[in-house]
Amino acid sequence: MCGIVGYVGARCAQDVLLDGLTKLEYRGYDSAGVALAAGDSIRVIKTKGRLTALRACLEQATAQGLPVCHCGIGHTRWATHGEPSDVNSHPHSTPYVSIVHNGIIENYGALKEMLQARGYTFVSETDTEVLVKLIDSCYEGEPLKALSQALARVRGSYALAVLFKDWPDTLFAVRRESPLIVGYGEGENFLASDIPAILKYTRSYSVLEEGDMAVCRADGVAIYDEFGQPVQREKLTADWDIEAAEKGGYPHFMLKEIHEQPAAIAATVSPRVEAGMPDLRIPDLSDQKLASIRRVHLVGCGTAMHAGMVGKAAIEKLARLPAEVDIASEFRYRDPILSPDDLVIIISQSGETSDTLAALKLARSRGVPVLAIVNVVGSSIARAADYVLYTYAGPEIAVASTKAYMVQMCVLYLFALRLAYARGRLTEEQTRSYTAKLQQAPQMVRARLNDCEYIKYLASLFVNTQSCFFIGRGFDYALSLEGSLKLKEISYVHSDAYAAGELKHGTISLVTDGVPVIALATQRSVYEKTLSNAKETKSRGARVILFTTKDAAVPEGIADHVVRLEEYEDVFMPLQLIVPLQLFAYYMAVLRGCDVDKPRNLAKSVTVE
Repeated sequence: MCGIVGYVGARCAQDVLLDGLTKLEYRGYDSAGVALAAGDSIRVIKTKGRLTALRACLEQATAQGLPVCHCGIGHTRWATHGEPSDVNSHPHSTPYVSIVHNGIIENYGALKEMLQARGYTFVSETDTEVLVKLIDSCYEGEPLKALSQALARVRGSYALAVLFKDWPDTLFAVRRESPLIVGYGEGENFLASDIPAILKYTRSYSVLEEGDMAVCRADGVAIYDEFGQPVQREKLTADWDIEAAEKGGYPHFMLKEIHEQPAAIAATVSPRVEAGMPDLRIPDLSDQKLASIRRVHLVGCGTAMHAGMVGKAAIEKLARLPAEVDIASEFRYRDPILSPDDLVIIISQSGETSDTLAALKLARSRGVPVLAIVNVVGSSIARAADYVLYTYAGPEIAVASTKAYMVQMCVLYLFALRLAYARGRLTEEQTRSYTAKLQQAPQMVRARLNDCEYIKYLASLFVNTQSCFFIGRGFDYALSLEGSLKLKEISYVHSDAYAAGELKHGTISLVTDGVPVIALATQRSVYEKTLSNAKETKSRGARVILFTTKDAAVPEGIADHVVRLEEYEDVFMPLQLIVPLQLFAYYMAVLRGCDVDKPRNLAKSVTVE
């Protein structure tokens, strides 16, 4: 949830840490802070609020004599334990140790009582203050030994970057269930929660594995496994350049990422089409293996779960195989009925989502194979799954997911097509035809980007609304859920989505004069039914925006405004339809003066339960 960065080298650590935290602020922005090795002490500077507040504090400290430091750790926080405040901000410290932490210490209450009995006092509400004082209680001059002894008593998740006063030229790091990477430079080294934080300085990095500890000095990095044995972790090279993590001239990351969707689709789909046929590029997931699957479970959170709903509809329509969609936090606790001939598909942009990772582990513990759909190579979910399909979206900085959702759908379509062919539900000719149409998706999406001005105009008409409804059937219902989520999470407009046929079963009582209803009607088999539902809301005073295809007939009195999409295969319409819904949410947020990229109370990567 939170963002961590660390630096040791010849540069000014304050500058490197601030720069890295700027790239990680999407992971949380309730507070920020740094701890710096300043001579024979650790200097901690932290504050509630965003990085501008921390920058001001550092400037004031420099004016008052803070020296240039060459080793330090930094943190940007999304509050879990304790409200956003100066005192709850990271780093947390004792005279000898300072740490920044991403994760949750589940047994912090019992540990706190034990430490209080030993004479420790506490000033914050955080689990992290408990953790740093636990490490302090174990410290007798040997950092790795202190970390090992302390963490052996801890139950929970953590990525830690640690400074010890006695080791002013060394960073220490350890991770369990929360992401952390080591970056390699020339005469300098880095720690970070995510790659964008270090791209300005290096593209070379390693992903720390479960239980790993790292010791970083300017002249090298040593990594030890959970048993304390030296290990080598694979050195990876980031194929993102620094510009990919910047706005590129767009006013917001979200708009930039919406416009990056055609390229993301091409990057994700093209490498997985061979001679006109979908090719998952997973040798162990052969057609024979696919044909043996009896049920598919799609698991995700939020937008990823909505992608799963599109995947369910595609799998059932094309492959005629039962598919279920679960919210990850429900799946892990409802004792799901799983069979060894099932397949669980785990969907996560970051590959670090806590509930989704727990769902994966549950499936594995039941002997059920897991296919992960993730965007981050080497992420926890990618490493834990039996099979992986990477989505090549590149970095997604805005909290509201757009291009990651798009390519999740694309990968699920590829999977559904290969599954249908393996099961004999589609002939080779039919599979080629569908695959060719999927390859047209970039141009379909690109055409929708030309609608920006009209969608902005529609948003201006509805900018003062306080509540609205989305309706649709089939694939359109799945898109209703995602369109509604986008609107509410960034514009703060109360929004609900309903299967259009459910309106008469209670929901229509909420429709009054002037209430906006966004009706999605792109599926030919239920087109007239959806128009009928839209008409029902219109007759009760609703203002209706109808999304449909270019050639569809729209009788008089059905809608106030009509948004036309290109004619396309019904099953693939979500790829085209989602773009104007994303744009509508975006422009509503902009016109309402909201912080589009960093909506309140939300963080990009939810790595705690």
